Amino acid sequence: MLDPRPALVDERIPFSRPTLVGTELAYIADVLASGRLAGGGHTSEQCQQLLERELGSPVQLTTSCTHALELAALVLGLGPGDEVVIPSFTFPSTANAFVLRGATPVFVDIRPDTLNLDEAQLDALITDRTRAVVPVHYAGVACEMDSINAIAAARGVDVVEDNAHGLFGRYRGKPLGTLGRLAALSFHDTKNITSGEGGALVVNDARLRERAEMIADKGTDRAAFLRGDVRSYSWQELGSSYAPSEVLAALLLAQLEARAVIQEQRRRIWDGYHLGLRDWAGDLGVQLPAVPVGCQPAYHLFHVVLPDPAWRPALMDHLAALGIGTAWHYVPLHASAAGRAYSGSTASCPVAEAASTRLLRLPFFAGLTDTELERVVAAVSEWRPTP
Repeated sequence: MLDPRPALVDERIPFSRPTLVGTELAYIADVLASGRLAGGGHTSEQCQQLLERELGSPVQLTTSCTHALELAALVLGLGPGDEVVIPSFTFPSTANAFVLRGATPVFVDIRPDTLNLDEAQLDALITDRTRAVVPVHYAGVACEMDSINAIAAARGVDVVEDNAHGLFGRYRGKPLGTLGRLAALSFHDTKNITSGEGGALVVNDARLRERAEMIADKGTDRAAFLRGDVRSYSWQELGSSYAPSEVLAALLLAQLEARAVIQEQRRRIWDGYHLGLRDWAGDLGVQLPAVPVGCQPAYHLFHVVLPDPAWRPALMDHLAALGIGTAWHYVPLHASAAGRAYSGSTASCPVAEAASTRLLRLPFFAGLTDTELERVVAAVSEWRPTP
């Protein structure tokens, strides 16, 4: 049974709140009693094995999704002179990971329905310097991966999925995170499955497994040594320290084992919003989340896109007065100071620009109760813009 809220509560409904599944403290206590706190121990192995069974590919745990993306950039050997195509409507980490290696971000606009990378614009942005494209499965709804992969393959470009939102979502029956050469996962405090901070790199190309393993372990062949493949280990190439501690792994394991319950709770909330707000949205011309045929969402968040940017602060104020927390989302990267500086471009992404001023996210976490859900739906449904 999920624990929906901390011991001390009030009548407010926060935008987000971690939901405990009940076994976290016991697992953490087991780790503390084991005498092994550093990463790479038995609990980390259990997490990796569980994810590998779910996804069918090797997984390398990291301390964040940001670090998983940085690890991907290192594994692919990206550097100065290389270009990476990235949707403008995403978190800065998607770009930072590649800019840190000296690569240049090339920003692409998003689709107006799913707010995912617009695959129709992709081919025109690929040059002889393009090394990778990074589709972001916004809100846990899949990008049009068949088209993206076909374009990337034809142009000799790697695909790295930013799957921070999409763990346990699917595209044409395949798990998100298994559709690119590499993929990054997030276990941040706000994600479906959380360890507070955490992430993972999914290695879908077997040829990259050993390299990813080595780079993630300070550039050494220590993992091969522990398996008995080599007699000693040493520094082999550029690397860093990406493994989370066993304490974080214990928290993650508890959450992963309860994944079916967590996902069902989130599906219930997502469906409740979609059904409850359908008439209100239709009356006012508000856009609800779109799920294309062949996609099964991960139920990561629920957003509305308002037809007028002036409506958003008014609706947020209305909900705040009723004790309901909300949030907007990204400032498009192409319009940010760092985005302009590192891309060297004045690219225009009008759909991302419009979404950034009109999108509003509603409270969404697995512990949101039916009563709280009904309160939010009723509060949103009663709101109308002033003439």
